[in-house]
Amino acid sequence: MKKTIFSLFFTLAVVAIACSCASCKNASKSTAEPDTVALVGPTFCADSAYAFAAKQCSFGERTMNSKAHDLCGEWIMSKFREFGTTVEAQDAVLTGWDGTKLKSRNIIARFRPEHTTRILLCAHWDSRPWADNDPDSTNWRKPVMAANDGASGVAVMLELARLLQNDTTLNIGVDFVCFDAEDYGTPQWATTPESGDTWALGAQYWAENLPQGYEARYGILLDMVGGEGARFYQEGVSKQYANEIVNKVWRTASQIGYSSFFPMKDGGMITDDHVPVNEKAGIPCIDIIAYYPDCQQSSFGPTWHTVNDTMEHIDPNVLKAVGQTLVQVLYSEQ
Repeated sequence: MKKTIFSLFFTLAVVAIACSCASCKNASKSTAEPDTVALVGPTFCADSAYAFAAKQCSFGERTMNSKAHDLCGEWIMSKFREFGTTVEAQDAVLTGWDGTKLKSRNIIARFRPEHTTRILLCAHWDSRPWADNDPDSTNWRKPVMAANDGASGVAVMLELARLLQNDTTLNIGVDFVCFDAEDYGTPQWATTPESGDTWALGAQYWAENLPQGYEARYGILLDMVGGEGARFYQEGVSKQYANEIVNKVWRTASQIGYSSFFPMKDGGMITDDHVPVNEKAGIPCIDIIAYYPDCQQSSFGPTWHTVNDTMEHIDPNVLKAVGQTLVQVLYSEQ
């Protein structure tokens, strides 16, 4: 997935908190804090989100131009339709870093398309073709299952769409966008110079080809939102373009008891799908992305771009913290 441009993290060590798997009814929450607020909106079901992630992985690695990719894309579209959203595919042939032509499909699902006030939620759904950060160099050209780095973000969005399908109280529209071709960026073993432009190809295309007049109040990108021990620090590009939204989301997480998952600390500046959303589409967009400051293998965690990014390392408690925070944010909009 992306690269850290530079780190803004304070050098204090942070001990990762091990979370046990929990059901929708007993998902872990941190101790209530003084400025807590009442929960609004429906209860996010982590078990359901977990199942949506597992289903994506059941197709195999969703690498570009593969059968698994195509089948999973059709399934994602069918689920959004089942949940009552208006669904369309934005197809394009994009060019990868190595010249490969990539049959890309951004999936766009709109809840209450008639509303002019809209919130954008997004995640990428493709798998990294190369496990180029794996500790075993013999795995560097193997594909990544992408349970966390891809499937987790889409899973959270699908669960949110499921919860919204019978809603009569939300006074805004929500656009769910599943970006394709995010993770075809230049591998570490390539002799070609690495470039940030080789990442987030689907998001770049979406941002350059918006429907005429499309606007969103703001966007939230979900990336690696289910990994064991994940914590979500405040990402630098997000603070640069959408600091008010960063403050809104992190404050909301704290108010409903998830401050341990959303520490009020700076992370790094990340090349990710939110960059073209901010810079090309002009929509203020933040990135909720896992950050592991003490992980020697990668600040994105031990499974990032390895063959170990599998469902065994997905924690429902993390999915719950992110999902319930987003429910609270959406239902707090006026």
